[in-house]
Amino acid sequence: MAGAEHPISGSRRVGLGRHSLLIDALIVGPFRENAGRSMLAVTAIALGVALGATVHLINASALNEFSIAAHHLAGQADLVVRGPRAGFDEQLYPQIARQPEVEAANPALELEVRLAGGLGTLKIVGLDVLRAAQLQPSLLPQERGALTDLLDADAILLSPAAAQWLDRASGDTLPALVGTRRLDLKVAGLLPEGAYRQRIGVMDIARAQWRLERLGRLNRIDLRLRPGVNIARFQHRLQDRLPAGVHVATPDAEAARGANLTRAYRLNLDMLALIALFTGAFLVFSAQVLALIRRRTQFALLRVLGVTRRGLAGLLVGEGAILGVIGAALGVALGYAVADYSVANFGADLGAGYFRSITPALHVEPSALAVYFALGVAFAIAGAAGPAFEAARRPPAPALRAGDVEDALRPAKAVWPGVVLVSIGGLLTLAPPLAGLPMAGYISIALILLGFIFLLPRLAGIALSRLPAPRQPSAALAVAQLQATPRQVAISVAAIVASFSLMVAMLIMVHSFRTSLEAWLVQMLPADLYLRVQRGGDTGFLTAEEQTRLAATPGVRRFEVLRSQDLLIDPRRPPLTLLARSAAADVLPFTSTRLTPGPDEPPPVWVSEVAADLYGWRAGQVVELPVGDRAHRFTVAGIWRDYARQNGAVVMQHAAYVELTGDRLANDASIWLEPGAAMSDVERALRVGLGDMPGAEIVATREVRANSLALFDRTFAVTYAIEVAAVLIGLFGISVSFSAQALARRREFGMLRHLGMTRREVGAMLGTEGMLISLLGVGAGLALGWMVSLILVHIVNRQSFHWSMDIAVPWLDLAALAAILVGAAMATAVWSGRAAMDDDVVRAVREDW
Repeated sequence: MAGAEHPISGSRRVGLGRHSLLIDALIVGPFRENAGRSMLAVTAIALGVALGATVHLINASALNEFSIAAHHLAGQADLVVRGPRAGFDEQLYPQIARQPEVEAANPALELEVRLAGGLGTLKIVGLDVLRAAQLQPSLLPQERGALTDLLDADAILLSPAAAQWLDRASGDTLPALVGTRRLDLKVAGLLPEGAYRQRIGVMDIARAQWRLERLGRLNRIDLRLRPGVNIARFQHRLQDRLPAGVHVATPDAEAARGANLTRAYRLNLDMLALIALFTGAFLVFSAQVLALIRRRTQFALLRVLGVTRRGLAGLLVGEGAILGVIGAALGVALGYAVADYSVANFGADLGAGYFRSITPALHVEPSALAVYFALGVAFAIAGAAGPAFEAARRPPAPALRAGDVEDALRPAKAVWPGVVLVSIGGLLTLAPPLAGLPMAGYISIALILLGFIFLLPRLAGIALSRLPAPRQPSAALAVAQLQATPRQVAISVAAIVASFSLMVAMLIMVHSFRTSLEAWLVQMLPADLYLRVQRGGDTGFLTAEEQTRLAATPGVRRFEVLRSQDLLIDPRRPPLTLLARSAAADVLPFTSTRLTPGPDEPPPVWVSEVAADLYGWRAGQVVELPVGDRAHRFTVAGIWRDYARQNGAVVMQHAAYVELTGDRLANDASIWLEPGAAMSDVERALRVGLGDMPGAEIVATREVRANSLALFDRTFAVTYAIEVAAVLIGLFGISVSFSAQALARRREFGMLRHLGMTRREVGAMLGTEGMLISLLGVGAGLALGWMVSLILVHIVNRQSFHWSMDIAVPWLDLAALAAILVGAAMATAVWSGRAAMDDDVVRAVREDW
């Protein structure tokens, strides 16, 4: 019996040894022999994962801080009664506090206050300090006596983050701007460390109402209900009793409302980051196809020796998985490092200004990093799976012959998958947004891109068949080679088309947006000068007397004022911006028919595209808006394009606003000059009329436009960075494709050298091939990119941000980018050919014997 077991155990050892040799031949060996190709594929995957992880970690950190801030402000409250920025009558507070279900209530006044000296804005919350001990005990000061000091007229408590940002300590003064005057607040102390991590100031509610010009007004009431009270039922009953424009919500809903404003922006950044990963998958696909072509004889020999199709396919997919694991691990580590550095040094703002005042700590979700790691591996496996299964399915005998390269790609000739994918992608452009997000649009882009790649062999064959025969021998050989291998050419340009088309689409979309913004600014800013009392604050205004005095300034022909407030229509959404202006509709860029209501119809308002989409309004519809603590009926007299307010805007006549509210204050003014008046003289006269108004700005129209465009460029800085990453991946794809192709053609190069061609002539042939292949990729990428840009502009952008734009193509930028890719392709093709020809010519030809 013992003697019978030895052969069996020996056969097992032989089997294990053969298996280890297989792994070495199929996986370790190719990595060792083609370290450069493998490194480029790993880099592409790592770059895509790193971009996605970085953007996600920074956004997640900012949102986490939003949530923490909302819950710290609410303290132990169960519900928050929220009004517009202008507030509501403080008599609502005792009515709510006396409800039998309410155990504790704290009135609050929450305002963004502009600081003098260019310090920016600070959120100041006025609280009843005695009630705050019940609902927000963490907001009590650290120092003894500071609570009593807070009852002084100008006393304020600062959070540690605000004190550090402003470089203020207890006893220092803080210069605030209220109306047209400066208000020096006294820092009475600091909030407890960790009570509120963001920049905030706390004042006594009565002092805040008085000193910040909000007498008799509140805009927030925090409520804690008695034990056993059904919160949802009480919330519904209380909402029915609240005046128009005032809503009650849970602290969680308050935090979600702020997050909803940035949701579309965050999704688009995540999708843009995945572009690099998506392109990296095509790079892996292209590299694997060409590498498998080079190793087809090896695979055929292994099949003859007994390796099964499933075993061969599994090992080849494993090769792609290893690339993905290494790249994804590097990408996650790099993404974490970049996010940590960015949050520590630049904050959580990614360019749009949403998170500018947030000072977060890096918030890491291991599950999110695991998702990006899995995506990197999955994309690499997807790129390797198709070539692997095709290599395993090939009969061994034909692959042992020379000249089997194009036959190995014959399945790529099928066009029906491409037609089906493009058709489905086109139909998805008709789908509505999913939960307010353009998910169908992104899926449509992915399907059209994949379908176009499937159609590349047929398109390449048609384009190459129409090339004329050059007279120069090396160029003629290049054309003949490409015409004989259209499917191989299509595989070679797959990564080029994928990356270049997405770059083209992004360039067209951003350029279209910028061009539309410039045209919008020209129409929206017709005056010569613009006066703004405070930028970004809630406490800046011009009184009626100041408006009259400034309008009488010598050299001023026309003086129009604007009053900006907000309207809280839906507690789940950020408030709309109400703009009351003298000549309301004269400068608005309408996208619908402009209507004139009849004498018996409600007065007109003009709503932005964002507001119309969010609330389903249309021209001619009668809507109710809470203006002046009451709901009033208005006629939607037109829909206009607005790029300044993503939350939506409503414009009405200033005279109608004053009649409904009695509010004669103004935030901004547009100033037209008399013919011949010098702008500098009028500006000096206006400043004299303003007197000591430290927060006022007087700027020329050209400065406003320049500042707006500079803000646009900062907003899209991340987009530009992702486009640069896509360019790099596209260049990696070119290098990998031509390197693998050159190595697979060593026999051909050796035969050409035997027939008398010089290395220079072979290099010229390869340079011509590189130029023609890259031109084909650039042409296909331009066409595909233009199609994708239409989806981005008219579907994704409209469903994400609800504003329209006109298509504008940046021809010079596209030409420069195309020239870079074509030049890189030619140089890479020549360099790869020379590297392949470094081998002995006789040995290369002998491989074909």
